[in-house]
Amino acid sequence: MDLPISPPLSPMLAKAVKTMPEGDLLYEPKWDGFRCIIFRDGDEVELSSRGEKPLTRYFPELVEAARRELPERCVVDGEIVLSRGTHLDFDALQQRIHPAASRVKLLSEETPASFVAFDLLALGDESLLEVPLGERRRRLVEALSDAGDPFHITPASDSHEVALRWFDEFEGAGLDGVIAKPRDLPYQPDKRVLFKVKHERTADCVVAGFRWHKSGPIVGSLLLGLYDSEGHLQHVGVVGAFPMKRRAELVDELQPYRMETFDGHPWEGWAQQTEATTDRLPGAVSRWTGKKDLSWVAVRPELVVEVAYEAMQGDRFRHMARFRRWRADRTPESCTYEQLEVPVAYDLDDIFNGEAQSPRADR
Repeated sequence: MDLPISPPLSPMLAKAVKTMPEGDLLYEPKWDGFRCIIFRDGDEVELSSRGEKPLTRYFPELVEAARRELPERCVVDGEIVLSRGTHLDFDALQQRIHPAASRVKLLSEETPASFVAFDLLALGDESLLEVPLGERRRRLVEALSDAGDPFHITPASDSHEVALRWFDEFEGAGLDGVIAKPRDLPYQPDKRVLFKVKHERTADCVVAGFRWHKSGPIVGSLLLGLYDSEGHLQHVGVVGAFPMKRRAELVDELQPYRMETFDGHPWEGWAQQTEATTDRLPGAVSRWTGKKDLSWVAVRPELVVEVAYEAMQGDRFRHMARFRRWRADRTPESCTYEQLEVPVAYDLDDIFNGEAQSPRADR
């Protein structure tokens, strides 16, 4: 493959913000799918995920369509999505990641995916990484003007009012927010320089263990971890509100990742720590429930799960997180604290002094 930009390439990322930003921005819907960069050099086509994992073998219909619909030599950033009727279906998309070639072929015919393009990184022999976003957008629309299904160009607007309307209306179609992009921005791989406004707080976490349910040999809760700035996997909380049938299914899903001992596990040192120093670690005695059994089973930290959470308390979830879905397209190493929303600071004294009732509290 002879392109000005070679795979793999980490995509440019967004950081969560609480309100819709204003300024010299382009607003786009936030698509609910697999982030993907497509590299095409003639008949050679490669699909690369957000975590730089190859997606090519899982979406043969997109590979074939790329040869037909995309410019002869190009690099396009976008999102692989799958729709059912008028609504995006992420669960069906998740099923497309399957090890069996026969299953991949069948699903590509039964539940074909689409690709929503939102950035052009290279065209012919020209790299566009240093070109401002506004110009890249113009070049994208021009380059893909004749592209047909399953390729689409995402809508974009410079209107803050339109962005707010999209945020409210597009949720009904399965989209999960709005992305705001500075017009003068060059493409910055693996940098959180865009802004995203989502409908709820979510995080992609590593599953590093589980606890048995009190009623028997079914999963009670999953132990969640995030990597800190030094590359250490920190325990951030649990997710455990599953129906009983789902708890039984999780036993089979986790079985291939179970470890017989804690040797080599990121949290193996906790087993040797004393009760006095482990009140916030997975195997500790709960300070609220006395001698309640909080023993846990280690699993290899290779599975990624998306959870919803209300807020952080220090470096952990304040309450139990809620399971959303597995994320086969994410690597464990990409699950860091950096992805988390940081709530807008508010002075506690303003509440104590009654200033929370004043207009200036609305900020």
